[in-house]
Amino acid sequence: MTLEGKRVLVTGGSRGIGAAIVAALVRDGAGVALHFGKSRAAAESVAEALYGAPVLLEANLAERGAGLTLVERAKEALGGLDAVVNNAGIFAPAPPTAPWADWTRVWQETLQVNLVAAADITRAALPTFQRQHRGTFVYIASRAAFRGDAPEFLAYAASKGGMVALSKSVARGYGRDGVVAMAVAPGFVATEMAQQVADEKGTAAVVADIPLGEMAQPADVAAAVAFLLSDAARHLNGATLDINGGSYVR
Repeated sequence: MTLEGKRVLVTGGSRGIGAAIVAALVRDGAGVALHFGKSRAAAESVAEALYGAPVLLEANLAERGAGLTLVERAKEALGGLDAVVNNAGIFAPAPPTAPWADWTRVWQETLQVNLVAAADITRAALPTFQRQHRGTFVYIASRAAFRGDAPEFLAYAASKGGMVALSKSVARGYGRDGVVAMAVAPGFVATEMAQQVADEKGTAAVVADIPLGEMAQPADVAAAVAFLLSDAARHLNGATLDINGGSYVR
């Protein structure tokens, strides 16, 4: 499988799953624009490990409209665009008992970064994909989109459910234009985000309902994304791949 010649924007590519995706795509021959928010040092570290192959693009997706300009910058940096991996996301708690101001702030920020920015990026990339009659969107969702999450993470689960619906809608609406869209729904993956939960509840509690007895690795998700971006996966248009060790089976 090769991604030689494909030009890909990866959002949230400086750490965790995003960094693993960037590495996998570069190694498979793709030209990659690595988006990062605040983690410039982490983004530079990823690029250095890959001999400077990915282009680094900074943007705060919590700001309205940031996704629109990010796509234009990626196209300019890469000389065009063939695919987008919408991976950027935040995982912030907001229990229903929290003060109203805190509850509202977390909901607004979570939906903006996890869902609205992904929708804006989709809208911005679509005309290019339609014009060249070729383009792929991959959305990094979560098993929470299907099985839900804890009460303090209602906003996160809702945003990921919206992302899955977005991917299916794009697949159905634009397949005739040569545009395909898929989602990946990981369970717990061994990243800093998952470690926050493990530190709070204990690793044993985190993996207790995973039949394989361990969290997935970022490379597991990255391998699935690389496959979805290949020409071999076009007829998975509209599909969602579950990577959760059997902790939620649909």
